Amino acid sequence: YPSGNLAIIVVREKKRLICIVQEDKPNNAEIRAVFKSNGRSTCYYPNGAVWINMSIQGGQYLDQEGSRVRRWTWPNSIMSSGPHVPLSPIFISLNQHMGVRILGQDKITVSFLAMGQQAKFNVGTKVQVSDVGQLPPPTWLGEDELLLLAFRVRILWLFDRLRGCLNFPSNEQWDKIKPPAYLITQTLKILQLCTTSDISDELRSSVRAIVNA
Repeated sequence: YPSGNLAIIVVREKKRLICIVQEDKPNNAEIRAVFKSNGRSTCYYPNGAVWINMSIQGGQYLDQEGSRVRRWTWPNSIMSSGPHVPLSPIFISLNQHMGVRILGQDKITVSFLAMGQQAKFNVGTKVQVSDVGQLPPPTWLGEDELLLLAFRVRILWLFDRLRGCLNFPSNEQWDKIKPPAYLITQTLKILQLCTTSDISDELRSSVRAIVNA
């Protein structure tokens, strides 16, 4: 970034590449997007909520309360059930310097614009699926993303609780304060993902313990 803070990181994990987009902060910069060469990618709102989620089958676009705005499947994806929904082009701005354009599975671009200069990173991938039996389980999140979401939701719960304690010092009023609807929705979605995602029982228990603590 013009500030000197790191904006984009590309790392190799075993046989796959991972592109990470960070917020413009000197320390403890939050992750704004993660793109993996295995077809799994996630973009986040400034408040940490999932914005766009993509997998080998397709993707989904969510609002800040966790409700799905749209969903699509890639043309080469063979779904065992459900309708084939084509992608409508998507462009989002992660911040004033970073933009993401999604035109297809292999046409996903991260654009960086600063000080009159632009850099583009192609983070799309073409994953061919030739047989239904080879199709991975219908999971929208990887293990890292699921843990990250669980911690984010837990932290948001704690911040909401802290605000309630500051606004209502009396212990008698704490139990009357209801959490925001979007937090309840995100917690339920994560618990549902724990049931449907292809993850280990140990990780599933850890995620549930984090959001239910």
